[in-house]
Amino acid sequence: MSKHILYLAAGSGRRFGSNKLLYNWKGKSLYRYGLDMLADLIQRREDCTLTVVSSYLEIREMAAALGARVVDSPESDKGLSFTIESAIQALDGFAPEDFLLFAVADQPWLGAGTVSRLLDAARPGLLAATAAWGDRVGNPTLFSAELIPRLLDLTGDRGGRAVLEACGERCQRIQVDTPRELEDVDTRQALEENGSEA
Repeated sequence: MSKHILYLAAGSGRRFGSNKLLYNWKGKSLYRYGLDMLADLIQRREDCTLTVVSSYLEIREMAAALGARVVDSPESDKGLSFTIESAIQALDGFAPEDFLLFAVADQPWLGAGTVSRLLDAARPGLLAATAAWGDRVGNPTLFSAELIPRLLDLTGDRGGRAVLEACGERCQRIQVDTPRELEDVDTRQALEENGSEA
């Protein structure tokens, strides 16, 4: 069983007012918080790979320097489904027992413990898992390779949430340590409201 972490770093963040992923916050670009955490995590695990999908050269170059596979996704501006498709198609192949973990680059408070618990949840019979705080769910999400055809059927700006919801009891909720881990950054104000520490 292989576990493929797919880090989606392609959105521009229209509501942010500029490219939020490249926005310098507390000394480094916003996307680096998640990328650095994941790059460190895969150095400590032998069961997973890291692929970074981005339409931005700076992000792809940094990801490559950190040892990740990189994928250019020039059609990401058409919607999230195009980024997901680029990520899946970049894999060298997968077995039915493999899992894909999707993480997004605008969650600077996401912790390695949460990602590790999601990866550890992968087992035969599980279709999906999602990060959660009580009944509130969010990213990252883990999908069995069995669901790849459904993920590839997504269109426009639809993400994997509909696929996740269709899994019913075969989707496990993995609790995060703090609700802030689920927060994604849509505005500069959101960075300030959620605290100064990443």
